[in-house]
Amino acid sequence: MNTAPSITVFDVNETLSDMSPMGERFAEVGAPAQLAKLWFATLLRDGFALTAAGGNGAFAEIGAEALRGLLASSDLRLDLDQAVERVMAGMAGLGLHPDVPGGVRALRAAGYRLVTLTNGSAQVAEKLFAAAGIRDQFERLLSVEDAPAWKPAPAAYHYAARACGVEPGEMLLVAVHPWDIHGAAQAGLATAWINRTGSTYPAYFSAPDYTVASLEKLPEALGAGPA
Repeated sequence: MNTAPSITVFDVNETLSDMSPMGERFAEVGAPAQLAKLWFATLLRDGFALTAAGGNGAFAEIGAEALRGLLASSDLRLDLDQAVERVMAGMAGLGLHPDVPGGVRALRAAGYRLVTLTNGSAQVAEKLFAAAGIRDQFERLLSVEDAPAWKPAPAAYHYAARACGVEPGEMLLVAVHPWDIHGAAQAGLATAWINRTGSTYPAYFSAPDYTVASLEKLPEALGAGPA
């Protein structure tokens, strides 16, 4: 990198939003709570597959269809359409991880421009941040809905750079997903991995430039602010 990153680009789903309550939504409709993790992994897999084949599907549409397939074999308390609607509505009602508001405000105070780049909906991010009182900290809420491809395709990150008027090397991607870190690194971005669970980073992916246990620790790791 020739230029120190001045823009922090956040992934949203799981990185900023706490998706653990989604298990409760599955339980409410009569499905196993642990099915939530399989559903999200299936959603991502199929979104990645569409991207690899040259497409760009909508997160909500893929999520609903994947959910329909997974719930079909469960003994539901609602009919299938109602169950799918109930679970999908949970994505719009999630909250933030406890370390997010303070970390976001500290990064903004340190001089970073803050944006998001999500495979999900920008409208969901808007509601999430507004409810937490941090919407004003973000310059842009970007989604791959407006990009040529989903992350981790290089085109997604390059879209974000163009939208912000900078080179990829001026951006720092912050995520909990190693696949997102790898994709951003391959696209020329600096990367920061938030490892809240003490996981081991996969050796087959590009290593992050920074690893921290919470978002609140990231400003210090970055040296307080952009050069």
